[in-house]
Amino acid sequence: MCLAIPGKLLAITAQLDETFRTGKVSFGGIQKEVNLYMVPEAKVGDYILVHVGVAINVVDEEEAKQTFQFLKDMGEVEELETPNN
Repeated sequence: MCLAIPGKLLAITAQLDETFRTGKVSFGGIQKEVNLYMVPEAKVGDYILVHVGVAINVVDEEEAKQTFQFLKDMGEVEELETPNN
């Protein structure tokens, strides 16, 4: 199943301009590189929803943590543990 997973934006890792950016996002301690094109307003420290490697929305911290826990309890976050190439 494809779901949007909440994570915390730790750093902006590349930036061509204000729109085309990538960042390092933590998903319960697992870090992945994410495209930030669709959330130009996202800042380091924000929680964002990520779908197939692209951030699609900035969300509230409490909502993000609760959603991540629900997904973890349902066994829907194992795919995050695969190596990041």
